Amino acid sequence: MNLNKKFKDSVFTKLFGEPDQLRELYCALEGVTLPPDMPVSINTLENVLYMDSYNDISFEIGGKLVVLIEHQSTINPNMALRLLLYYCKVTEKRVKGNALYSRKQLSIPWPEFYVLYNGLAPFPDEEILRLSDLYENLKDLGLPEVLSPSLDLKVKVININEGRNVAIVQRCKKLAEYAAFTARIRSFLNEGDSLEEAIEKTIKYCSRCGILDEFLEVHGSEVLSMILTEWNTEDAIAYAREEGREEGREEGLSEGRTDEKYIIAKNLLAENSTHEFVQKITGLSFDEIKKL
Repeated sequence: MNLNKKFKDSVFTKLFGEPDQLRELYCALEGVTLPPDMPVSINTLENVLYMDSYNDISFEIGGKLVVLIEHQSTINPNMALRLLLYYCKVTEKRVKGNALYSRKQLSIPWPEFYVLYNGLAPFPDEEILRLSDLYENLKDLGLPEVLSPSLDLKVKVININEGRNVAIVQRCKKLAEYAAFTARIRSFLNEGDSLEEAIEKTIKYCSRCGILDEFLEVHGSEVLSMILTEWNTEDAIAYAREEGREEGREEGLSEGRTDEKYIIAKNLLAENSTHEFVQKITGLSFDEIKKL
């Protein structure tokens, strides 16, 4: 399935789109303190692995530390590999010309990798994903198991749902408010509101209660569109892969359409999404969408 992900701009990436906010976020995640004048430069990577895949947040602190953060509502077991490739691209940008072949020793930034999780599935406060978890088993070749591989990478997966990792969110006001914002949307959804109604009610509620009020005042009109895009897509994909897989496959087989993007398109259309929106998400043509 090849979904179009060029709409990656989200509430989370908008919220943490300034150096001061990123410095505070890193200090909260690591439990450290940095001077307020410590320089932070954003180098978020776009179109790194694929034409339609964006990196969430990447930034350098003091020119010596690079931090890569992905925000996810489902856990991807391959994040260590993905972040390794991102880091290689960040480092490649620092090495110019034939510097790699110079006799002078180069310096590269110290890396830190995070996934910030706020999905519905149960998940611990923190878990570590390692690149070595993906390696092939050498025993199949008759070789002894290597306890310390030559190359490894560690990703901290941190649960940022409301009520989790209290010490971290208390150190970063915007992170705490983002968790409350997301929790309030889910609360309205559980009360039977549609997604659009839940978002609109949440925006009004948070504005009244001083939750992300400045952010919502500036970006309020964008927030509705961003969340509708992000959540509708995630819900459609989840449905296609889980509950809708059997029915969708059976129907798809009868029509000669077994690709999940057709199932996702049907789910989006069932939620009254526009043809333009469905085309943007799935990459299907208007003719294909009309047939559905």
